[in-house]
Amino acid sequence: MDGKAFNVITDCNAVKSSLNMKTPNRHMLRFQIAIQEYRGNITTVHKSGNIHKTSAGLSRWASANTSENPAWVPQEEHHIEGICVTDIGTELLKQVKESYNMEKNCHILCKLPMKDCKDASLSSKLDEAWKKSYDEGRFHLLDVILYHGTKPTCVMVHQIQL
Repeated sequence: MDGKAFNVITDCNAVKSSLNMKTPNRHMLRFQIAIQEYRGNITTVHKSGNIHKTSAGLSRWASANTSENPAWVPQEEHHIEGICVTDIGTELLKQVKESYNMEKNCHILCKLPMKDCKDASLSSKLDEAWKKSYDEGRFHLLDVILYHGTKPTCVMVHQIQL
């Protein structure tokens, strides 16, 4: 879901009310932090009732990955090898944003995952190599930065003018 627009349907009133709180308590703050990770790409919809018992993903603690859990996956099949946190300086971030606007493929890839993108044929305007990677799901847009990933790694896309 990284960089893609999506809807979250939840039966949790706390998620709905936390979106409008200016000074949340500690309990509500965890909902706001989880939702802010997907800022601009997430639409939260509240629906109550028994039909939506499994739709409150943001309002529940994660279950342990054990054989008692119906969603259990063996560790060898699905594991996290590392987590990377990047702090990019404002100067570099400005250069990256400008380079995305100047380079056709980057500009298109930054527009595609947005909720309000109406042009369904936009991906066909990508150059062949870029389109192939896009169709394979290798590009991710996280907080205005475009990443290209292969199985174990993910790198920031930055067009440098030489």
